[in-house]
Amino acid sequence: MAEFEMNTHQHATTGKTNGRLWGLSSQDWANIQEQTCRPVYLAAFDKLAINETSYYLDVGCGSGMAAALACEQGATVHGVDASQALIEIAEQRSPNVSFHVSDIETLPFRDDSFSCITGFNSFQYAGDPVAALSEAKRVAKPGAKVIIMTWGEPEGMQAASLVAALKPLLPAPPKGAPGPFALSNKTLLREFALKSGLKPIDIFDVESPWQYADLETALRGLASSGVAAKAIENTSHHALDKAHRKALSPFENLDGSYHIEATFRCLYASA
Repeated sequence: MAEFEMNTHQHATTGKTNGRLWGLSSQDWANIQEQTCRPVYLAAFDKLAINETSYYLDVGCGSGMAAALACEQGATVHGVDASQALIEIAEQRSPNVSFHVSDIETLPFRDDSFSCITGFNSFQYAGDPVAALSEAKRVAKPGAKVIIMTWGEPEGMQAASLVAALKPLLPAPPKGAPGPFALSNKTLLREFALKSGLKPIDIFDVESPWQYADLETALRGLASSGVAAKAIENTSHHALDKAHRKALSPFENLDGSYHIEATFRCLYASA
């Protein structure tokens, strides 16, 4: 079993800021928005061949859906997230899983602890993404398998319009800062893995549509991310809902439900 150990390596961290933002609407994230990634979790676990022999770490585990699914498949599971509120929900869902509140740039585990590691839309949120992914490699056993999930190609993806709706509401990014789709480029995604010491094996895409029963549910789900929380603090909740209503309108069904096509890209690598 992986041993717990406080790592004292020093890197730029954003856990305090990200943890607060992602925890503001933790219940809506857990009950609504996290479900949109379920097909990706299952596809990743098929690739990793998760089973009762797996020692698995989910980096940026959120409210623990992926951890719960891995636990169902028999794995020994640890999860790490910066948000205390999300971790508390994860612990309620999976009492037998070991969860930790931590910066992902400084993981609280010994070297060579895990046989498989995932980062579902997490490494790119770190203050130093390469340092965060390098930390994942450090705690991975030699030859362990790692999956990095990011957005798929934005061109033609319906969900990209919902991501774009937030841009005018957010603070101006630092000059040269990567956008939300920076790692969607296969070459840049491979380079990211290589810089962190991983060996890329494959890149695969997973269709994972966003579905909401009604407008109220859609607005609550879309407002639950840390990025949306930052947009609210920079403008207002009213401004966020207005932008989301406009972006959602092309995807409304006759019964008032919503279906938005989304694609996620996963890099499969070896430590």
